[in-house]
Amino acid sequence: MRRPHLLASGSHGQPSGPPEVVTVVRFSDAGERLQTVRVPQVVKTDAEWRQQLGPNVFDIARRADTEFAYSGQYWNLHDQGLYRCICCDNALFSSATKFESGTGWPSFWQPIAPENVRTATDLSMGIPRNEVKCTLCNAHLGHVFNDGPPPTGLRYCLNSAALKFVKSV
Repeated sequence: MRRPHLLASGSHGQPSGPPEVVTVVRFSDAGERLQTVRVPQVVKTDAEWRQQLGPNVFDIARRADTEFAYSGQYWNLHDQGLYRCICCDNALFSSATKFESGTGWPSFWQPIAPENVRTATDLSMGIPRNEVKCTLCNAHLGHVFNDGPPPTGLRYCLNSAALKFVKSV
């Protein structure tokens, strides 16, 4: 699904000003909570992100595009592990909170740490939705809805292309 391109950085895809300092929680690949840190947000030019991510992933993670339902590599993955941001490796979600939403996108009822994701109002479809972003690099991950299972009642509906799965060993 194509959406209007909005620059998250300065004009022409260049970072504008010093990076924001953000708080995130670091996790080992085994999902063990390590420490809470304050670090500069990861900021790159569009050219740097394009080179790192490739065209389809760039459009999804940096331009808020959406992959087609049932097309991503993680929508039906049932392995135990950790989902990290494809752009910056920030820990985002644990497989322990993943559930079958029937939507064709990986869905979770809560992030691994609330500090590691943020939401923003998205009006691109003509109605307000809550966009989910990586706190560390501001990547577009998907959207959160109020139709999820207990205990939170939330459904973090994410693009597989914005994620990197690390299997538990």
